[in-house]
Parts: sequence; C-alpha cells; structure tokens
Amino acid sequence: MSIMKMKKVRELQDKDLDEKLREMKMELSKDRGASEVGTVKNPGRIREVRRVISRMMTEKRSREMKRGEKKE
Repeated sequence: MSIMKMKKVRELQDKDLDEKLREMKMELSKDRGASEVGTVKNPGRIREVRRVISRMMTEKRSREMKRGEKKE
C-alpha cells in the first residue's frame, strides 16, 4: 500500500477510510514482524505507515466530532 497524504485521507468515504485503516494496521504488523526477524528492506517504512495510521485516525475522530458522536 502506498503512503497517503492528508488530502487523500480526507477524500475517502467513511467505509473506505475504515477499510484502509484496517489494511494499514495489518501492513504495520507485517512490517514489525519482518523487522524482528531482520528481513526488512526499508526500515523507514514502519515510521511512514505509523504516520498514515495516525492521519487516518485523526480524520476519523474529526468526522465523529462533527457528527456529535461521543467517544467512550
């Protein structure tokens, strides 16, 4: 999966955002596992994936706030 900028994240629909977020979390898990084994090709990728996940979660929370939903 490619690295997404905030502009692209904002363009996603709620359903697509949830799906992409799930995919990015799986990718992070795989990259971390490869890092432990020592087979990572690009160690900086973990950092970038974490940042994309953060962008997605920020946008998701922003949308919840706009709708007036409470986070528990």
